[in-house]
Amino acid sequence: MIPHDHPRYRSLKVREHLARCVKEGILSLEGLTAHGRGEAFDYLIGERTTESALQAERSAAALLLIARKPVISVNGNTAALAPGGIALLQQASNAAVEVNLFHRTDERVRKITCLLEKYGVQVLKGEGDRLLPLSHDRAFCLKEGIGAADVVLVPLEDGDRCQALREMGKTVIAIDLNPLSRTAMCASLTIVDEVTRALPGITQFCRELTKEEAQIFSTKYNNREILRSAIQEIHSRLDHALD
Repeated sequence: MIPHDHPRYRSLKVREHLARCVKEGILSLEGLTAHGRGEAFDYLIGERTTESALQAERSAAALLLIARKPVISVNGNTAALAPGGIALLQQASNAAVEVNLFHRTDERVRKITCLLEKYGVQVLKGEGDRLLPLSHDRAFCLKEGIGAADVVLVPLEDGDRCQALREMGKTVIAIDLNPLSRTAMCASLTIVDEVTRALPGITQFCRELTKEEAQIFSTKYNNREILRSAIQEIHSRLDHALD
């Protein structure tokens, strides 16, 4: 048992939960490594939503609201960490949800779909086609889902798929704690925040923005400036860490 007064209580509970998700077949072992890497970057931003991340979440909401066909792409880590957050964002944005996995099996897709549906998510189903120019299984997606999307939200994404989606002409919104990752640098818009904070932030903006505001904020962002601000916020925190 992890004592409630442990200074890293939440972090340890999340790790415990993810370990269970591996045993249940929802999360791959490799997903644990990815989570640990993200957690390290979360330390650097102070485990909080920074000002630059908040601005990116507002722009992300605007992009989803004005999209012709927005899709939320969900992998094992995102499903394990934030199924309820995905459900609420889907309700607020009217986006479709599609499961997309690097370590893909029919059984994992089924288990993740069942988990999401338990939380009220409406998940697109069907046989995926190799629509993306990739040699691994993240190339598989649904023609009526990611294949037809104009805006794709990709929490905890692989950089090569992010690039492939961009090359297909899609607007890609990434949630990535590492502002120097391939995904962060390649995405149309990057939210440098932890996924369980970022999804509620986007959801709140989806509920609050007017149509006119959504039109404005869907174009009023510069991803390079967002990433530069995120790096500066990390740098400032490190500068003051030993003060």
